[in-house]
Amino acid sequence: MTEQGAVLNSGCGRRKIAGAVNVDVSDQVGADVVHDLTNMPWPLPSDTFREVHAQDVIEHLNDTVRVMEEIHRICRNGARVHITVPHFSSANAYVDPTHRRFFSYFTFDYFDADHVYGFYSAARFKRTRAQLVFAPSIVNKVVHRVANRRPLAYEQRWAWIFPAWFLSVDLEVVK
Repeated sequence: MTEQGAVLNSGCGRRKIAGAVNVDVSDQVGADVVHDLTNMPWPLPSDTFREVHAQDVIEHLNDTVRVMEEIHRICRNGARVHITVPHFSSANAYVDPTHRRFFSYFTFDYFDADHVYGFYSAARFKRTRAQLVFAPSIVNKVVHRVANRRPLAYEQRWAWIFPAWFLSVDLEVVK
């Protein structure tokens, strides 16, 4: 099914990636692997993937910690993980009744060994990039710059005034 160094597109829906292993719960989208990602372990071999895409999928799953542990398990050391999830301030986060949770700029830092709460899981990742993304508008061009330079201040003071649209994060697997 996979070869060493493969790419995984988890929860692909209709956004399949050519050459990747495309996984989705629906048998209607032409996924390579039809599997409900809430059922773990995933039917994927350990230490295989060099890249994982999880675009608009993790918020639909019950247990974020276990999901990150599964991603860690199937990836080889140094793999790149690209995640897109709704930010907690986004109205869209609350519209979809299948969303289980929402995310902060800092959510994935809990999987860093140096984080004060890094003991919640043995799965280790280093954040290489995080970006708060806003709906396109002239005002949001300024908000985008400020929020991404000062994400803690943004989330504590301005998130409900200038809500973000979603969060895009890149992680590196550490084994």
